[in-house]
This record gives sequence, structure tokens and C-alpha cells, in this order.
Amino acid sequence: MQQKQGEYTSLRVAVPKDYEDVFTHFYSAGNKSADVITKTFLPSFQTILIFSFGVQPILHSKQNTEVRVDRCLVLGPIKQAFDYSLPPNSQILVANFKDDAFYRFFGNASVSEHLPVDPDDLSDENCFTFLWTQLNKIEDVNDRVNYILEFCKPYLKHRNAIAAQLASFKEERKNPIKCIANQQNQTERNIQLNHKKTFGYTAKEIGRYQRFLKTIELIEHITSKSAKIDWFEIVGE
Repeated sequence: MQQKQGEYTSLRVAVPKDYEDVFTHFYSAGNKSADVITKTFLPSFQTILIFSFGVQPILHSKQNTEVRVDRCLVLGPIKQAFDYSLPPNSQILVANFKDDAFYRFFGNASVSEHLPVDPDDLSDENCFTFLWTQLNKIEDVNDRVNYILEFCKPYLKHRNAIAAQLASFKEERKNPIKCIANQQNQTERNIQLNHKKTFGYTAKEIGRYQRFLKTIELIEHITSKSAKIDWFEIVGE
């Protein structure tokens, strides 16, 4: 779906079925106006890879520091909202890694939790410099995404069994750590460490985030039908 606001354009690109356990989606935005446009990345608990084309965009931290995206940066998992600015003639393409996908590429899930990192610093070769050079020659966003998907194939490691169980666990009323520990005949501590290592965050952290999202959805649903909110009902849910 593409949105246009004056000379600002944004596009969310879905991924093919074969990559649905690797990326949630790709996001592209560009500024062809004469003004700096500031937007916000919302918390997603995903690690993101940002490609920059044209004038360098700027990331703004809560500590009022600025980081310019030269060609590409890795950041995440994104646990807090932060702003970014697109100067005139700037464009970004953002890959959103899903669950343990970043770990499957780099063998570490939270190397960039506090500061943006050049992805070439995470590998033994300057493959992302080469990737950016090739992407910079491609104008169509969908073609860029397809090139990234083909490029990443040789680097993606197989998902381990525990990470697969954690990612697919859907029983909201049960503790995933406890359930999987019983299934795997391991201690809960081992499963907790595995979760943090492969996802970059703990099961408790993502649980709180998911409950927050569901709370917002419930409030929106109630307010769409009635102006009165029963907060005890919200807490109970």
C-alpha cells in the first residue's frame, strides 16, 4: 500500500510466503519536497536494517543525539519509539526482521540494542556495502526488495527447534517458557536464556508489549460502541 502526502511517499511491501518467518515486511519512504519531514518509528520489538539512498536521513534518540544513516545501519530490537527525519531528496528502505531471523543471519540477536551498527561490522566481509551499491542502481522499490531476498538466501541459517516453538507459541493463557521447558525436558532458565539469545528480548518483555497492544485494541473497541469504559473489565481481560 502506497501513501502520498505532497512530495512525501511511503510504501509498505509484503514479503513472499517463503520469507514470512524471516521478515514481517519492508517499508520505503522518500522525500522530494523542499522541507525536512519528521516521522516516528514505533516500538515493534523487531530489529531493523535501514538502507539510505540520496541525502542522509537522521535518527533522533531520546537523549537528543542524532545519528546520520550513511548507507545502511542495523538497530534494535526496537523497544521505544524514536523519531527520524528525512531531508529533501532522501529515501529509506527498511527491512523488518521477524522473531529470531536476525540471530539466524548474524548469530547474535541484540548487538545493536543501544546504538545503531554498521551491518558490515557484524560479518567477516563487506557484503552490505556491496548490497547497498547494487540496490542504489535499482529504482523500483519492489525490485529492490526482491534483490534483498535473493541476496540473503546463502546467509540464512536454519532455525533451531526451541526458537521455532517459541515463535509459534499461541496459547495466550499459558506461560511459553514453562510449557516449552516441559516439552524439551529442560529448565525454565535454559529456555529463558535461549529466548533472550535468539530473539534479543525476554518472554516477559514481549508479553508486556503484547498485553499493552491488546489493551489498546480493547479500549478502541469499547469506545467505538460506548463512551463509558469499565476499567475493571479492561484489567480483567
